[in-house]
Amino acid sequence: METPGSQTSLHRANLERVVRAVRMAGSLTQAEIARSTGLSAATVSNIVRELKEGGTVEVTPTSAGGRRARSVSLSGDAGIVVGVDFGHTHLRVAIGNLAHRVLAEESEPLDVDASSAEGFGRAERLVNRLIETTGISPGKVIGVGLGVPGPIDVESGTLGSTSILPGWTGINPSQELAGRLGVPVYVDNDANLGALGELVWGGGRGVKDLAYIKVASGVGAGLVIDGHIYRGPGGTAGEIGHITLDESGPVCRCGNRGCLETFTAARYVLPLLRPSHGPDLTMERMVQLAREGDPGCRRVIGDVGRHIGSGVANLCNLLNPSRVVLGGSLAEAGELVLAPIRDSVSRYAIPSAARQLSVLPGALGGRAEVLGALALVLSEMGDSTLLESTVHAGTPAFT
Repeated sequence: METPGSQTSLHRANLERVVRAVRMAGSLTQAEIARSTGLSAATVSNIVRELKEGGTVEVTPTSAGGRRARSVSLSGDAGIVVGVDFGHTHLRVAIGNLAHRVLAEESEPLDVDASSAEGFGRAERLVNRLIETTGISPGKVIGVGLGVPGPIDVESGTLGSTSILPGWTGINPSQELAGRLGVPVYVDNDANLGALGELVWGGGRGVKDLAYIKVASGVGAGLVIDGHIYRGPGGTAGEIGHITLDESGPVCRCGNRGCLETFTAARYVLPLLRPSHGPDLTMERMVQLAREGDPGCRRVIGDVGRHIGSGVANLCNLLNPSRVVLGGSLAEAGELVLAPIRDSVSRYAIPSAARQLSVLPGALGGRAEVLGALALVLSEMGDSTLLESTVHAGTPAFT
């Protein structure tokens, strides 16, 4: 029987620290595990050997700094996670294992505003089809990460703003999808998942504090503080789109005037160009035309970048992040939008904060949110279940 402070309790805690470090990173060398956990190299070596014998981790030869090393990752048989991303115009699903390998991925068009029942029905069918395609037993799925394009109310689990998804009023996305798939579902908004995706797989690797800015039909920010998503007590942290830029500006959907969103989001920006560029202009097409030299599109993207930079400057002054990652289709504009963002940051942010900040395009493109959904499951799941099959030398298996 375990008691606090006992050798058995300490050993279990060390096992969980190692598993957690590997789970969040995907794979680590033993030296990297020692650095991230604070455990000695000898302790890590013994724990890795024990976890390998129990089938919890896999160890493969690699090199680090020109030296031979051993890469440790969770076993491919340890479990499967699923990511589901609802965008305003698409549904994307990914299947991955605990070693951060994406096994299957697919997207299809979807008008998410139409009906929550239709959206969840399509998600259920796509998840089941991908699982069947990969030949994975459904019983291997240990959790699903779900992304939705709106803030989640922490207390109720429902979407906090019905003006974003009017067809989803009163719906608890986590409960709805969990009831269909029969496994735990963890839900978050798309900006937070974009931040998680870039943090684990993309432009945020190696940093512990960043802001992921996504500009689409709305504007949101996923905030990472000390390596963790910061959601705030009500789950609405990162609503950068509602920073006031002009009290006499356009009326925003939130009821205020001149919010950042009214100067940058697609629903406000595209009408500026449609009289000259046609009624079917999209953000993606605007970015493409700008890259090809279209002066009108370049001007609008430059203006959007300067406005985003004003919001980023406020983040710098409040949170002092070391990196800002721009996601969504706007990031494809490259320096056409990044340079104006940096100009505004240098003008409005505290100089010391501005000097420490790097502004980069997202590395994952449209995949950031669905990969972030996979990362959400990896961050929320516990480590105990992964250790149940591990048998300790001279000690009964934990139960």
